[in-house]
Amino acid sequence: MKIKIPVILLFCLVLLLPNFLLGQERQEISFMVQWFPQAQFAGYIVAHEKGFYNEAGIDATILFSDGTDSPLQEVLDNRIEFCTGWLSQAIMIRSGNEPILNICQLLQKSSLMLVAKKESGIKTAQDFEDKIVSNWGGDFSIQPIAFFQKQNIQPDVIPQSFRIDGFLVGAIDVTSAMYYNEYHKILQAGIDEDELVTFFFTDYDLNFPEDGIYCREETLQNDPKMCKNFIDATINGWAYAFQNKEETLDLVMKYCREYHMQTNRSHQRWMLGAIETAMTYQVGDDPENWGILKKEDYYTVAEELLNQKLITTIPSYQDFYKDVAHE
Repeated sequence: MKIKIPVILLFCLVLLLPNFLLGQERQEISFMVQWFPQAQFAGYIVAHEKGFYNEAGIDATILFSDGTDSPLQEVLDNRIEFCTGWLSQAIMIRSGNEPILNICQLLQKSSLMLVAKKESGIKTAQDFEDKIVSNWGGDFSIQPIAFFQKQNIQPDVIPQSFRIDGFLVGAIDVTSAMYYNEYHKILQAGIDEDELVTFFFTDYDLNFPEDGIYCREETLQNDPKMCKNFIDATINGWAYAFQNKEETLDLVMKYCREYHMQTNRSHQRWMLGAIETAMTYQVGDDPENWGILKKEDYYTVAEELLNQKLITTIPSYQDFYKDVAHE
């Protein structure tokens, strides 16, 4: 006697068999980045869209910040498992005895910079004296303040919005900018690079690596394998993004349209290239070397935070950073 299996049941068995054979169910996690969709977060988008997280046994939900919330605080409040954040932000949080961990330092080079027009007469940092310099607040202000102190200059510092209009019309002599974002917007506005003077903080021993991936201590303690799988899939996403830039830009622009971002493909292409430069800085193109937080970079940031009295003690590097990708 032959037993007939209904077609629909057979179909369900075929779908479920791979997970059964793998002996695992996908773990649901939430991951938040610091802003709306853009190429700064291309690797995470690619890892999600190309199924790298799924292949690692993770059902990942990517959340985008609107600037009014704090991804690091969302992690601390146990509402999400992982987030991106700046190294300076996380060190300040850790110095307050909060259980935040850096488990992957993706960006190795600071993209924060100051930009002036040559027509303003500014050629060197000493020419900032008595000039109008716009500066963002919060974490964005730490490097400029350190720069002014090291150069022994006292410019006329005013608050800066997240627009570059004041600089474009000449109301501001020097503007703060991210190389992957506002600097390119200046170029898109019609100002050529040879008309500008740039001051990269990395050239003045003030390299503050930016985007890293963070979680709570207990998240790593409770499930180190899941954390490693998440980081490995993320790095694979970034590797694919850099190797397949046009496909990646298709995905980024799809997300940008869904979130009604005012951007264009040219700007996102520039951003993706700049992020690649920041990620491979001093570690090279091999993804096996990505994600490391160098001790000297950690202490460069921490000591400046201490100098500006933003922290009272420097957290232990060994307690702050866990090299999940290479363990």
